[in-house]
Amino acid sequence: MLRNRKAKIVATVGPASNSEEMLETLYQSGVDLFRLNFSHGSHEDKLEVIQRIRKIEEKFNEPIGILADLQGPKFRIGEFANQTISLSVGQSFVLDNDETLGDESRVFLPHQVIFDNIKIGDDILLNDGVVKLEVLEVTDNKIETKVIYGEALSDKKGVNLPNTPLPLSALTPKDEVDLAFLLKQDIDWIALSFVQRADDIIMLKSIIKDHAKVMAKIEKPSAVTGLSDIVEAADGVMIARGDLGVELPSEIIPVITKKIIRECRQQGKPVLVATQMLESMINSPKPTRAEASDVASAIYDGADAVMLSAETAAGKYPLETVKIMSSIVKSTEEDHTFQNNMALFSPKRTDSIEDAICASLSQVTEQLKIISAVTYTSSGHTSLRAARERPDAVIVSITESLKVARQMTLIWGVYSVPITDQPTRVTDIIATANRILTKLEVAKSGDKIAITAGMPFGVPGTTNFLRICELD
Repeated sequence: MLRNRKAKIVATVGPASNSEEMLETLYQSGVDLFRLNFSHGSHEDKLEVIQRIRKIEEKFNEPIGILADLQGPKFRIGEFANQTISLSVGQSFVLDNDETLGDESRVFLPHQVIFDNIKIGDDILLNDGVVKLEVLEVTDNKIETKVIYGEALSDKKGVNLPNTPLPLSALTPKDEVDLAFLLKQDIDWIALSFVQRADDIIMLKSIIKDHAKVMAKIEKPSAVTGLSDIVEAADGVMIARGDLGVELPSEIIPVITKKIIRECRQQGKPVLVATQMLESMINSPKPTRAEASDVASAIYDGADAVMLSAETAAGKYPLETVKIMSSIVKSTEEDHTFQNNMALFSPKRTDSIEDAICASLSQVTEQLKIISAVTYTSSGHTSLRAARERPDAVIVSITESLKVARQMTLIWGVYSVPITDQPTRVTDIIATANRILTKLEVAKSGDKIAITAGMPFGVPGTTNFLRICELD
């Protein structure tokens, strides 16, 4: 739907939101793209959700994006004889390959790759960083540590290794099974978890080819170190602040978030800010002021989209959460300083024709007070470069590819319209733009509009045409 805001909203689907009725209501209330979390649920469940979303898409005759989020490698400790133990700061605690139930002195760690790669002095974080251990000694089957902080620990808690690069495949056996399922489904984006290097993205792209766009989840320190190469390799980026905030100090997460957003905008790649955005609304009908400010900060920084996780997947108030997030985004963008913020970081342009055209598009829409910029695109690239400039005008992206139209639902400021007939002449483009803008009531007769495209039409990567005309 044509929203009254530029940034997009991504909602995670779960038990609280997977019915057709709720999915439709969430879409009408502001969701632009739905996320399927493959850490939970069966393939049968996911297939039903995909079918429901496509049914809603057909009903409204509007493209709706679907993001499939692969689980990635998850490390967990074993179980304790009493389910929970108490720890003391400074005590010794051992992780070993003994499958017997643990106690206050030790616990089973079923991941040999950790034994093989961890070193003395490395940190081990348990239960999302609530417990921190320092490695004192390592053998082939035992890691002796000292408790730095943390008092309680229970069964099967997660393990994070902030200082220890692991030679892991980007895809776990579970991911491979999930990916085989996804390659048979009608989805638009696939997110790869715990990306460590650009090669992880390149490998996944070689498997899925053009079936979907690939999103890199930034949640490891090594990904921050290799950020530029990862952004270049990926089609988009998710800033997964949960695990990133476990492995890095909390005080630098805002700085890193801004750095990632700037890098993505520079390279013209969409960036999605995720994790705990309106966390309190899992159980409350209203967010905290800090959460509202968190969402607004992401918008001021220029993020393409903001994401809801458990808030819509399992929370008590999924609909209210979407409405409030949409209101926060709209209110932020209506602030008179918002467009100034967008102009503060002007991406460095290359000497390519497409960059010159899209920069000119942004300039003429501002100078001539044009309210709609029309991009005709076969691959989505023209619309991406136009959105990179963050113009005040609405970007109406016209494409003959429904898949491209769905993928563009993630992009800042872009309203995506699929068409069935490929234009062959400039007059066809102008006529199509007139028809669509009139139907959308974006502009009225006599209003100036800007149109950009590539000639010859239908050839990806040929943005070389800009025309200003009046709406009939």
